[in-house]
Amino acid sequence: MRSLLLAACLLALPAQAQVQPQNLRIAMKAAVDSSDPHLTFTPNRNVQLHVWETLLTQDERLIARPALAESWRAIDPLTWEFKLRPGVRFHDGSPLTAADVAFSIRRALAAPGARTYAAAVRNVTEMTVVDDLTLIVKTRVPTPLQPHFMVAIAILSERGATDASEADFNGGRAAIGTGPYRWIRWSPAQNVVIERSANWRGTPEPWARVTYSFIPNDSARVAALLAGDVDVIDSVPAGLHDRIRANPQTALFSGDSIFTYYFYLDSMSAQIPNATNAEGQVLAQNPLRDLRVRQAMNHAINRVALAERAMEGAASPAGQIAADGFSGNDPALPVPAFDPALSRRLLAEAGYPQGFNLTIHCTLDRFAGDARSCQAIAQMLTVAGIRTTIEALPMPVYLRRSANLLPSGVPELSAHLAMFGSSSGLASEAMTALVRTPNAALAHGGWNRTRYSNPELDRMLADADATFDENDRDAATRRAVRFTVDNGALLPVFFMRSTWGVRKPLTLTPRGDQYTMATDVRLAP
Repeated sequence: MRSLLLAACLLALPAQAQVQPQNLRIAMKAAVDSSDPHLTFTPNRNVQLHVWETLLTQDERLIARPALAESWRAIDPLTWEFKLRPGVRFHDGSPLTAADVAFSIRRALAAPGARTYAAAVRNVTEMTVVDDLTLIVKTRVPTPLQPHFMVAIAILSERGATDASEADFNGGRAAIGTGPYRWIRWSPAQNVVIERSANWRGTPEPWARVTYSFIPNDSARVAALLAGDVDVIDSVPAGLHDRIRANPQTALFSGDSIFTYYFYLDSMSAQIPNATNAEGQVLAQNPLRDLRVRQAMNHAINRVALAERAMEGAASPAGQIAADGFSGNDPALPVPAFDPALSRRLLAEAGYPQGFNLTIHCTLDRFAGDARSCQAIAQMLTVAGIRTTIEALPMPVYLRRSANLLPSGVPELSAHLAMFGSSSGLASEAMTALVRTPNAALAHGGWNRTRYSNPELDRMLADADATFDENDRDAATRRAVRFTVDNGALLPVFFMRSTWGVRKPLTLTPRGDQYTMATDVRLAP
């Protein structure tokens, strides 16, 4: 009888009250493409942080907070001491030790390929395990931000992850962390399933199982939310906000993000394959090497129109690396003026009075509005005198081709648009990844797909890296930001805003890194 009464009561509840507290279903626009926590890609890290923790973590504004490290201190300019939190256990019940942390740092530093977190530990030269809870880290140069950089490095079990393969991380022996959830299964192009850990040291999570499914189509993702097929969705485009607001069973949550949409230009190669004359012949000289051409492209872009129309209000115009309120923002740096007439004059001064043809590349499924923004930018450049065609690529294809060099050694993509945000939340780290001279040994330029190199900018970033005083370091970072934009090392286009849709009575805390964390989703009181 009691069971029948309970069932009757549940049926009587409104639909929004029937969210099941044991299971959470999250739909993401972008798909996870690896289970290895030492390979970078925002969707991967979003899910992996539930499983593999870091020495320091970040709050919703990306401020560093203690996590596996209970405390840390600089013993001298080249030496850091990290004290681990006692009583932490991996999902297999084994204790976390300083040896696991040292192993994880070494593995991250040695990870192959361009998509790694090696930059976060690029200065580490030596580690000493003092005892199970104490690790000494030596750096080759003073590294004031080394503790902050540790937010990027997932801590693995040395026993489980030594010589681990992708399959080992995907539910195998390496799929053990210290976080509130255990990794169960990643089905490529479909979903990732994680489950609540019995060994979590904190308050147990309300969700016994969390399923991250991948629905790249914006309308389909919103439809799934409205139908009750999922509980939370990310990357809601502004044009679909009203559908969620109008439904009494759903709600919207929005916030600023660290992500910037950049125009990357190959200004280093002597000749590029994607710039041609009116007859379609490759130009003898790379026009993007001329600062005036890069300035012309900068002033050809109507950033306000892009933010308001192409992005439907889900972005704000950008003229620098970081948005207001985030590390490295310089309030004195203006958004470049939209001035097609100036663009045409600059092109003429650079020797291109009739302009030229340019093929640009961009993503089509990384965020809502990326392909639309790319098309709009192509039209703006064409009006200014650079006859532009686009090739919009799926994200995995873009990642491969943007890193590819032709037999001549020239990047395959000469001018391309994509979103980037440093997981550290630091503008200096974004510049180190995007425009610092590539140096694999120092983990500089990990995402520098245009091979941009300028000794003066390198010096500025080195100065910022070595400055312990916070105010002086901020000033050094702003100088590097100004140099980057003044010299057209890349063109910031707009800052992303993030919007999520949820089923009531769920609530969600928006994050600056755009992560959709199950740990930030709760039932409303």
